[in-house]
Amino acid sequence: MKALVLAGGTGSRLRPFTHTGAKQLLPIANKPVLFYALESLAAAGIRDVGIVVGEHGREIRELTGDGAGFGLRITYLQQPQPLGLAHAVLIAGDFLGDDDFLLYLGDNYLQEGVTDFARLAAADPAAARLLLTPVADPSSFGVAEVDAEGNVLGLEEKPDAPRSDLALIGVYAFSRAVHAAVRAIRPSVRGELEITHAVQWMIDRGMRVRADTTTRPWRDTGSVEDMLEVNREVLDGLEGRIEGKVDPHSTLVGRVRVAEGAVVRGSRVVGPVVIGAGAVISNSMVGPYTSIGEDCRVEDSAIEYSVLLRGAQVEGASRIEASLIGRGAVVGPAPRLPQAHRLVIGDHSKVHLTS
Repeated sequence: MKALVLAGGTGSRLRPFTHTGAKQLLPIANKPVLFYALESLAAAGIRDVGIVVGEHGREIRELTGDGAGFGLRITYLQQPQPLGLAHAVLIAGDFLGDDDFLLYLGDNYLQEGVTDFARLAAADPAAARLLLTPVADPSSFGVAEVDAEGNVLGLEEKPDAPRSDLALIGVYAFSRAVHAAVRAIRPSVRGELEITHAVQWMIDRGMRVRADTTTRPWRDTGSVEDMLEVNREVLDGLEGRIEGKVDPHSTLVGRVRVAEGAVVRGSRVVGPVVIGAGAVISNSMVGPYTSIGEDCRVEDSAIEYSVLLRGAQVEGASRIEASLIGRGAVVGPAPRLPQAHRLVIGDHSKVHLTS
């Protein structure tokens, strides 16, 4: 079995970060989101992985390389424009051949990984297999209608009146039948080839489409809010480890990871927190669920439930929370404006001025 990982989207909900980099490389606990997907595929025993890339393909290639670091063999597939998930399958036809494969959205985080899903797909072959999860508001998702035996009867995209609460979460298993489906469908009103249309094409022709459900944590890291929540979930499993320097005037509480080359001085850090290599925390308070990236500086500040990307600087901030601060960004105190009083005071008056 092969895998196809999609990393070519524009990430419009994460602008301005995605103007300058791929959303799949934004960090969760100081590790790119994409890496969690690749690690889960390797853990499932998959070795051949195609990564569909777009305008930030060069950056992704530089970080992931040939895949050897993950125990994978990676092939990069350039998608000229983000024309839909089914379009990505279409352009990957030569790489996929006649092999069964997993389709994985590269900006998704699935806590349990895909090992069980891949095992089920191999043990019980079907034209397609969808991983679903129950959600509170199915009208915001692609939704699958499933019978009592686990067969998918139909799909709806963000329906006004959903026929189920089972949402598609961006992990699929396909047989070679999908190639005929993606060639047969036409672009949607969005101008994209939709994978849901390809699956529905197979259902309409009597092909077997199966569903598996999970209730384990899953997130589409397509917004700042979701990024912060995934960061919180991952940090909840963090093991503390001090490899950098922590001076005697600092206090570390709970699970805190200080990477080699990082420095903490005169500060209080309450975990779970991860501090990347080369970062300096000085005279500050770093609160729970915060990831400080490599080469960041935090001075005379208080910050919690936030993510700082590589090289960010925060100085003189009385309190920052629920924030995502980009690479090389600088947050500092506003300059004090000169203060003056203009007075017209009568004879024998008394005026008391505050400083």
